[in-house]
Amino acid sequence: MRSVVIVDDHSLFRAGVRSELDGLVDVIGDAATVEEAIECVVRLEPDVVLLDVHMPGGGGLEVLRQVTEKRPAQRFLALSVSDAPEDVIAIIRAGARGYVTKTISGEELADAVRRIADGDAVFSPRLAGFVLDAFASISGPVEVNDPELEQLTAREREVLRHIARGYLYKEIAARLNISTKTVEAHVSAVLRKLQLSTRHELSRWAVQRRLVD
Repeated sequence: MRSVVIVDDHSLFRAGVRSELDGLVDVIGDAATVEEAIECVVRLEPDVVLLDVHMPGGGGLEVLRQVTEKRPAQRFLALSVSDAPEDVIAIIRAGARGYVTKTISGEELADAVRRIADGDAVFSPRLAGFVLDAFASISGPVEVNDPELEQLTAREREVLRHIARGYLYKEIAARLNISTKTVEAHVSAVLRKLQLSTRHELSRWAVQRRLVD
């Protein structure tokens, strides 16, 4: 079971998250301040830190910065009420592996923790698009002579973009005006062509290629 430390300056929220995650992941500690968080994470060495963005004393960014100096491989998942682009981009640029809002359910949060621990990047669907767009605008477009990308048809690339943005198959089907089974067929074809196994691997592949609209 994956281990987690919760960092948030509201005690009732920390208690609520503990309750929601009970039995799904192992909450081994929590912290209310930047100083407590740094000490707690370095001492307990959790798989994932659930990190609030807005806290007194420098907020989640300061926790991330100082912990990373001591534990470079530590993985962070931002959990915030804010969905402002500037908050999301700042924490991801600082090194967090994902960003979800506090409307997320307990089961979804536990799944996000497991995915972060396994090396995936996780975003609430509405946030994924502008995160990818923001980094693409910095890094530039994908190389057109990518031999792996050239294996994919235009529709397969379109489906892949939506997968990378966090959309479910039924949501992709609605956006592209095709059936869910057709989406599944496209995803299977892309997995086969790229020799990947899961949609999470597809998302990572797309991010690495900066495959965005």
